Amino acid sequence: MPFSSDEPLLSRQTLGDLLARTAARLPHKTALVYRDERLSYAQLDALANRTAHALAERGIDKGRRVALLSHNNRMFVVLHFALARLGAILVPINYMLNAADVAYILEHSGALGLIAEDRLVPVAEQALAQITQPVTLRGVIEDGGPTAPPGWEPAEAWTRHPRAELPPVAIADDDPLEILYTSGTESRPKGATLSSRNLIAQYESCIVDGEIHRDDVQAHPMPLFHCAQLHALLTPGLQVGSTNVLLPDAEPGRLLATLEREKITSLFCPPTVWISLLRHPDFDHRDLSALAKGYYGASIMPVEIIKELSRRLPCLRLFNFYGQTEMCPMATLLRPEDQLRKLGSAGQAALNVETRVVDPDDQPVPPGEIGEIVHRGPHVMLGYWNDPEKTAEVFRNGWFHSGDLGVMDAEGYLTVVDRKKDMIKTGGENVASREVEEVIYQHPAIAEVAVIGLPHPYWIEQVTAAVVLREGATLDEAALLAFCRERLSSYKVPKRIHVLDALPKNASGKLLKRALRSSLAALGDGASED
Repeated sequence: MPFSSDEPLLSRQTLGDLLARTAARLPHKTALVYRDERLSYAQLDALANRTAHALAERGIDKGRRVALLSHNNRMFVVLHFALARLGAILVPINYMLNAADVAYILEHSGALGLIAEDRLVPVAEQALAQITQPVTLRGVIEDGGPTAPPGWEPAEAWTRHPRAELPPVAIADDDPLEILYTSGTESRPKGATLSSRNLIAQYESCIVDGEIHRDDVQAHPMPLFHCAQLHALLTPGLQVGSTNVLLPDAEPGRLLATLEREKITSLFCPPTVWISLLRHPDFDHRDLSALAKGYYGASIMPVEIIKELSRRLPCLRLFNFYGQTEMCPMATLLRPEDQLRKLGSAGQAALNVETRVVDPDDQPVPPGEIGEIVHRGPHVMLGYWNDPEKTAEVFRNGWFHSGDLGVMDAEGYLTVVDRKKDMIKTGGENVASREVEEVIYQHPAIAEVAVIGLPHPYWIEQVTAAVVLREGATLDEAALLAFCRERLSSYKVPKRIHVLDALPKNASGKLLKRALRSSLAALGDGASED
């Protein structure tokens, strides 16, 4: 008997379905807590459906791109599911970007809509003024900020649409549903395009390997525009039926109070935030006995911090999630029992991932040898939006090439040793060194510049610039930093500038950034907590 033509719909497993299924199982359980509001799964599901119908009436349908520029709030989560139920493509934007960076993402993605939090509307308007394409939907999330100017429609009104049923949209598992822009060695970011199949395979890995349970009470202080918080913790939690407490940011005093008040059992933070919690004066005065699972990622956790967490929170079980946006993002993980046994390791491949370390010919290298880290499996993105050349470059020979260099030990545990793409990860944020270099090269006093990341006790890596001046030129460091601030988002501005007579190079003239890192690190740079 032949398969029915309706088979894809009968068997579909899409992002928009996950919340509906949990709401059917656990309609009255608390799904989301934000400020003073507590939403059950049934209520959150209905809000997503109502918002989807309202957006459909405004021209948002399957395949349309809608950008979201916002801090964490209830509407971010509602829109995440509402757009997925229409088959529209969500484009989350880093709220720390300047207007020029936002404009590039809007133009490159071809966004038809832009939804901005009230306090970010000024940046959004500056970005809109820099692009030529029409953005016909402009929504504002009113969250205690200034009143938006005319032309911005309150997003909250969409949640009151009279229709609360699931929109009748046929969505395939491999339809693109999200574009996450990630920086590389190039000065312009790339749009990693993700489907339901990619995301849900990654959720399965996080749920199984990360031990995410229905009984968890998760805190979510990190930005939802980052795939780590949105896709490694929040959405898997909503899929299994946990309670999710959303915070607007990771301010340590408020976060510690929330951990105690809500009896939080599960928390994800990059190492910088774990460090800020340990250093806060309230740490030893809060009851954190419910906190059973801690997750970290984005950068390596310093060994001494792992030891300190183990000592001060002896019941906390730590997980290290390693990956990248193109992997949705988790690719490997280090489990609690291995944190001290395999210090500094990124662990083993996740449930739905194969990971290798390969040579330049894509052949596996023996244990203990350095090579490029590659992955394959359903986590791997569909490709880079509107960039077939870069997609082909990273998809060589049937594997996704991460651009990171690593070494695998005899037990199959991965350690990341360098970044082939020369990415700096500072405070959990990605900074492409070339972008910063190109800005500094615009300064009239600069002959040469190299931007690197140096170890730092708080930022983990701090953006550091080494410059060589033009003959006869002088440099005011404060003026150069001001020059950078005018042209770069704040977290990309160097925290230290070193003026050198020359940059280290090999015989062929190639810049030796590893040698530069060693020489500047030997000077003790990065020892302060600027």
